[in-house]
Amino acid sequence: MTDKTQHITQRITVQEYYSNYSDLEIVDVRSPGEFKQGHIPGAHNIALFSNDERAHVGTVYKKQSQEEAIKVGYTYVNPKLDFFINESFKVAGGKTIVVHCWRGGMRSESFANHLAENGFEKVYIIEGGYKAFRNYVLSYFENDFKIKVLGGYTGSGKTDVLKVLLNKEKQVIDLEGLANHKGSAFGAIGEEEQPSVEHFENSLCIELQKLNVNEFIWLEDESLNIGKVRIPNAFFKQMSNQMVYFMDIPVLERAKYLVGTYGLFDKDKLEESLMKIEKRIGNDRAKIAIEALRNNDLLTVAEITLKYYDKAYLHGVTKRDEDKVIRIDINTVDAEFNANILMNLE
Repeated sequence: MTDKTQHITQRITVQEYYSNYSDLEIVDVRSPGEFKQGHIPGAHNIALFSNDERAHVGTVYKKQSQEEAIKVGYTYVNPKLDFFINESFKVAGGKTIVVHCWRGGMRSESFANHLAENGFEKVYIIEGGYKAFRNYVLSYFENDFKIKVLGGYTGSGKTDVLKVLLNKEKQVIDLEGLANHKGSAFGAIGEEEQPSVEHFENSLCIELQKLNVNEFIWLEDESLNIGKVRIPNAFFKQMSNQMVYFMDIPVLERAKYLVGTYGLFDKDKLEESLMKIEKRIGNDRAKIAIEALRNNDLLTVAEITLKYYDKAYLHGVTKRDEDKVIRIDINTVDAEFNANILMNLE
């Protein structure tokens, strides 16, 4: 490292990054596969190696030596040096930038030095890299949070209510939004691909970090798993011990809401989702539901599936302490109206 780079590259911890530098653009130089598995939310991926290149370098390291692996790495990196500079300038305009790799080692240091030697005013390297960030994330869920859980049978419009509460300047975490899943057999319809469990944890941590931990946070009552992702155990345990505001809305109103929510989606996808819970709702009722779907009688489909989901949800609610469940009889799924009711109970 030259004298020039010694005074314009600096190592910082994850904690220091979030305390003092989180407004800066951050570049993750790991491979695209590593990045997809999980990354710091908001980071830009400018990969030092492609997935295949990284695999090749790793094989050489294991079968030959670190020295040979470094040589192979340089053959991949050297032709991309101008690309790295150009892409980094697009991200941060050549001023100040944060860089990290897996453990804050050779990949991030080489990349940071290259930027420092080619016009960047200041380059920070995250000490310990993404691994340190992951440790930070997992330990963060051990904190105590003030939580209010919004409950209600399927079709109660809980997510809509959370959006209204957010607009009314309440603190809200949309777990299903972070998971890209609505939490049922139909939950993936209309959603983007779900993140990995790892990246879901990362996103949840950062969203929580934006909030005031001394104030209550509203979130929806969820199972441990939301589709293919899983709520961190430490955080889920806290959710399970908090007060639940249970909106008890008539089944017909909820069925109408589901028709409005899912009615525009492809019926083949709806039928696929019905088949996933065929045994749970009973083969005979499943056949009736599928026939109704094909006849465009979506209300009947919703009423049949709600019988299963209501029973399943009620089973979960009864596991909670009775004194931690506030039941609220409501006759509508109107989100504005219901949010006002909840706020009046605070």
